Amino acid sequence: MKTEILRMLKETDGYISGQFLCEKFGVSRTAVWKVIRQLESEGYEIEAVRNRGYRLRMAGDVMTQEELASTINTRWAGRSLLYMDEVDSTNNLIKQLAEQGAEHGTLAVADAQTGGKGRRGRVWQSPHGVGIWMSLLTRPDLLPEKASMMTLPAAMAVADAIRETTGLESMIKWPNDIVVGGKKVCGILTEMSAEVGAINYVVTGIGINVNTEAFPDDIKDIATSLLIETGKRVRRSPIIAATMAAYERYYDLFMKHGDMTALMDDYNARLANRDCGVRVLAPEHEYTGTALGIDENGLLIVRTEDGEIRKVLSGEVSVRGIYGYV
Repeated sequence: MKTEILRMLKETDGYISGQFLCEKFGVSRTAVWKVIRQLESEGYEIEAVRNRGYRLRMAGDVMTQEELASTINTRWAGRSLLYMDEVDSTNNLIKQLAEQGAEHGTLAVADAQTGGKGRRGRVWQSPHGVGIWMSLLTRPDLLPEKASMMTLPAAMAVADAIRETTGLESMIKWPNDIVVGGKKVCGILTEMSAEVGAINYVVTGIGINVNTEAFPDDIKDIATSLLIETGKRVRRSPIIAATMAAYERYYDLFMKHGDMTALMDDYNARLANRDCGVRVLAPEHEYTGTALGIDENGLLIVRTEDGEIRKVLSGEVSVRGIYGYV
């Protein structure tokens, strides 16, 4: 009932009468009043007018199960939802749920992580109240060797969501970062469970710096937040909802071909690395060149300084030049 009342308050411009809510949910006026008080205690400003009812005046940066459930409007991405105040890692939580049979599209969101993970075993700082830390479970009918590509539609979805909710121009640094103003605002970590010839499930973890006010000296030149870039605090739940909506679209297009064929042009248009000098830190050696975009398999196409065309499958790409990476 709480989720549905919140959804109705969000979707109604005027007032919703208490009597209407009582009749709709078959409860007393006292029960409705208690829900309204709970919502107010969580940070919602609700106006109550005698003989008119209730009206949502303003929603702060509230993160609860009900807030997310009332905001996400998709067919499957995030419809099965678990919100936690704190976990070790949302990726770990989703993997546990997946092993227990959780359905395709299950989303785990936490206000904080004590053991957030980045690429190559790095720690991802995930404190309370300032970021989006979430992981999505999918069960794609793909060969295991194609699973790494699933990071790319997720990056497109985050870039779209940031642009839609904040107006900021967000770009993708291949393969798994989102940059705003040349600095990293989001990282994506994809993990997989598979057997020979088949994927059991894929977990896509997304970490977005939303209301972080400052960063340590060692990363302040390469990291940013939506608060820093906009100059104002940003509500997190609309970004999560917009990400799920965009990801659902991109995932469905991706699965039509089983690769990036239908998304390649759109992805390349968002690619911060494109036509920029890059340093490829490949396992066997390091080389430099110009990033030309991705191919249908999600590989980064690089023209080396001696004119050779190479396709990068693994290794970390470091961008130099206007985007400020070293």
